Amino acid sequence: MNKPEFRTSPAISLTRRQFVTRSAALAVVGLPFLTTRRVLGANDEIRMALVGCGGRGDHHISKFGSQKGVRFVAVCDPDRVRLKAAADRIEKKYKYRPAEIVDVRKLMERKDVDAFAIATMQYWHSLPTIWACETGRHVYVEKPLAHFIWEGRQMVNAARKYNRLVEVGTQGRSRETDRQCIEFIRSGQLGKIQYIVCFANKPRSSIGKRAEPLPIPDTVDYELWCGPARKEPIYRDRLQYDCSFIWNTGDGESCNQGVHELDIARWLLGETGAPRRVMSIGGRFVFNDAGDVPNTQICYYDYPSAPVLYEVHNLRVDKNSKEAPNFRGSKTDVCVQCEGGYVMMHAGRVVDNNGKEIKRFTGGEDHFENFIKALRTGNRGDLRADVLDGHISTNICHAGNISYRLGRKATAAEMRAQIGNLPLFQEMLDRYLAHLKAHDVDPGESILGPWLEWDEANERFKDNAEANKLVRGFYRKPFDVPEVKA
Repeated sequence: MNKPEFRTSPAISLTRRQFVTRSAALAVVGLPFLTTRRVLGANDEIRMALVGCGGRGDHHISKFGSQKGVRFVAVCDPDRVRLKAAADRIEKKYKYRPAEIVDVRKLMERKDVDAFAIATMQYWHSLPTIWACETGRHVYVEKPLAHFIWEGRQMVNAARKYNRLVEVGTQGRSRETDRQCIEFIRSGQLGKIQYIVCFANKPRSSIGKRAEPLPIPDTVDYELWCGPARKEPIYRDRLQYDCSFIWNTGDGESCNQGVHELDIARWLLGETGAPRRVMSIGGRFVFNDAGDVPNTQICYYDYPSAPVLYEVHNLRVDKNSKEAPNFRGSKTDVCVQCEGGYVMMHAGRVVDNNGKEIKRFTGGEDHFENFIKALRTGNRGDLRADVLDGHISTNICHAGNISYRLGRKATAAEMRAQIGNLPLFQEMLDRYLAHLKAHDVDPGESILGPWLEWDEANERFKDNAEANKLVRGFYRKPFDVPEVKA
């Protein structure tokens, strides 16, 4: 059987000057200069390394490790408790034990790794992805792709420059239900798309608000754990997953979950970039904790093909309820309203304008399997969620959050005035205000973000220096994300 071929990477044919320059750049963060490039045949063992040994990392262990011909040769995490637990799980489940490595830079030195599975929080996605590509390995990286828009582009550039396969964990691209729904909508049987409402009704709890900083366990290398993020005291109750709800290390629900729904909406519409303008309203209500990302948020994404709206509710239906809010009976989904009815994409439900379900689609997903298949064929076209798609869809989420982060407190009347003649946005605001009322929250505590216009060619906002600072991002030395010229 013919083995797949990958074209020669520029990393293999450097001049002496280029070699010295590249070696010096990598030495800043202690990364060795090497290129490990093995052509994978259909029957060859694929040797993987897991970076990030939390809950999602455990899922990677199950989904990759159970595939024939795939073996974890190493696991990596700055938390030694999590690191050991991951190695223990692999040993118990698959009867072999991987190497345990605390520092991801040391992991890059290994020559027995074909692909990396990156399951860290998103502020630690870009560096190992870029380093893996530079050293000749392929990557499966979780969503959202990047913590900042600019660094996402560097990840795309690294994949292209070194001709590596990089897949993003937006598994809706591999979900049969969503695919069938897209085919059905595109067939025209429900008429034209009028608008799309994406939503995440996911109840969360307070992350706490400590008077004294959280003690960092001796088992955690906190310098490495922070990496490119600011190294600062922790005033929440837990170190790990709750870092999603701090801007320093996280991007909130509208990005962490939202990238799934917005990716499906963009895929359906055939849009190849971010919306031409965006605006967001929201706030962090009731919790009174150390979090600073919104737990209630609405975003309007102005696409020319159809408006896309996003709603986040981390609070319950009302202050006395244990139930999550819903949109037309669903809690987290993509509702595509067409002339003849609507489709709930994840649920696979097609409903006519009289409220009658007229069709239902079902099917599972095989996203992790898709990555392994693409490694064996060597064909980027076999990836269902290529790094570029992940980058574009993540940009949508970041755009909404940047509007929010530049916002100010405003009254409901000021919100309505800024929204203007956009009936769908006004209706979404009505739902938002009703939700606040159900929790006895003053609407004036909301943050009203500005309208931001997007410059697709340059992947930045038009005439807004403050917004573009958040596009570029901030990094802590020596963990600066390098600029990569494709």
